[in-house]
Amino acid sequence: MRRPHGDESTTLTIVRSIDWAVAHEARIINMSFAGPQDPEIARSLAAASRKGVVLVAAAGNAGPKSGPLYPAADPNVIAVTAIDSDDQLFALSNRGRHIALSAPGVDILGPAPGNTYQVSTGTSVAAAHVSGVVALLLELRPGLKPPAVRQILMSTAKDLGPKGRDDQFGAGLADAHRAILSLTASSARAPAKNASAAQ
Repeated sequence: MRRPHGDESTTLTIVRSIDWAVAHEARIINMSFAGPQDPEIARSLAAASRKGVVLVAAAGNAGPKSGPLYPAADPNVIAVTAIDSDDQLFALSNRGRHIALSAPGVDILGPAPGNTYQVSTGTSVAAAHVSGVVALLLELRPGLKPPAVRQILMSTAKDLGPKGRDDQFGAGLADAHRAILSLTASSARAPAKNASAAQ
């Protein structure tokens, strides 16, 4: 797996990392790396998803002519692309039917080694943003399963680009506020368990 700045890892290292996170009861795994399809990693991701882990990954920064990169293109993973402050797509973002969501990922200020800060750009930054939104949802509703989390994120996203889901922006810009409000709305619609007993 090659990362944007040239760092590399191995299948074994990635699989061990996923398995370690699952064994330590992680609810979210954020993956800011991209590379070719790998059957061993796919099996590990499927096992993590079955155990209720929400998987989020950067779509990749290989540009519009690149084929799908993994793990973002894995069906168990929420693939995130990057947009700028004007809601325009990051020029080097990968495109494809697997793109689920967009998130801020251009000129983002964040922490860096040595107790400093740096400005970063890329789909990795955007993926971390969506992982944060997922954390909010799971804090409020710990029982949410990965498919439900994906559905909430995509149904509450702000549509960008062509109307509806598209291969550039996915369902649109992830919206933490609307996603959280959707949980409140669904709770309000749920019937009271002891309604009949109270009559």
